[in-house]
Amino acid sequence: EKTPPTKKLLLCFCRFTSTKEPQCFSPIFRFLDNRLFATCSDDTTIALWDLRKLNTKVCTLHGHTSWVKNIEYDTNTRLLVTSGFDGNVIIWDTNRCTEEGCPHKKFFHTRFLMRMRLTPDCSKMLISTSSGYLLILHDLDLNKSLEVGSYPILRARRTTSSSDITSSGSSGPRAVSSPCHQNDSGPLSEKHMSRSSQREGGSPRNSLEVLTPEVPGERDRGNCITSLQLHPKGWATLLRCSSNTDDQEWTCVYEFQEGAPVRPVSPRCSLRLTHCIEEANVGRGYIKELCFSPDGRMISSPHGFGIRLLGFDAHCSELVDCLPKEASPLKEIRSLYSHNDVVLTTKFSPTHCQIASGCLSGRVSLYQPKF
Repeated sequence: EKTPPTKKLLLCFCRFTSTKEPQCFSPIFRFLDNRLFATCSDDTTIALWDLRKLNTKVCTLHGHTSWVKNIEYDTNTRLLVTSGFDGNVIIWDTNRCTEEGCPHKKFFHTRFLMRMRLTPDCSKMLISTSSGYLLILHDLDLNKSLEVGSYPILRARRTTSSSDITSSGSSGPRAVSSPCHQNDSGPLSEKHMSRSSQREGGSPRNSLEVLTPEVPGERDRGNCITSLQLHPKGWATLLRCSSNTDDQEWTCVYEFQEGAPVRPVSPRCSLRLTHCIEEANVGRGYIKELCFSPDGRMISSPHGFGIRLLGFDAHCSELVDCLPKEASPLKEIRSLYSHNDVVLTTKFSPTHCQIASGCLSGRVSLYQPKF
């Protein structure tokens, strides 16, 4: 079902700013229902809160050993999922939560973990790493902990491009070593792949796919995936990538591909680069968080001392209506500059015509359209 274009609402914006820096910083939060929500912080903890009594926490959850950077929630199983810079993805059973905390278990571990997301239907988990890998767990089952070697691995490779699809003379996908903890015998090998994962178009629960997303200009150099977002309808993933030398930054959109593999030797290649744009290389070394609009038609991306509103075409069309055969540039709809420092994060309001941006010095700006 299509939603009406939003371009007309974004022609002119007014701005509200706040320079008050918070004394306690909890960067990520997630509502579990209409009153209970969770926050995570750089103090390695997760806190549960009740909107009816915000002066005290419901409980504090301990399990990570480094900064906690992501919270996801599976509404089907009522399981809370968190990830941190310790490389751990931890599952918390909020069905059995007490004042002392929640039962929890380590679900997955990988080196250099940056961000973790669940698709809207909770059928996949995506994990980005600072070493340039994107991990996808397919047919997700959060009730099963994944120890090393216990999950079928789909061969690592680059994401597909049009040349991959049309070329018949290639000798096969490019193999790369894995960021996941294995033994010292080397990269992922055939012995870790189950027979069922090799069947065309099929895979068992929690099968792991390891990709090196195609990034313009980065074919011969490594890159770091610093930001990871998902399309609100689950159609695509949005990445912010920087080169290992920090001299280039890109915003890239990858379409999810389902069904039969492109090549028989590769069980899956789930992502295809459809749109990209080079970003202002300002604030080297800092992570810039970008986001989709609630309808998925626009992207808000930090750009120097402001933000850019990007579309798949100049008319803010749905992604499915403008999928190119070759990777195409994202279209700049509008630029908004109001900060005196590097913008590190931006977010659309889920319910109002409003965008927020925050910069390194602590200033927060809110933009809303003038009617």
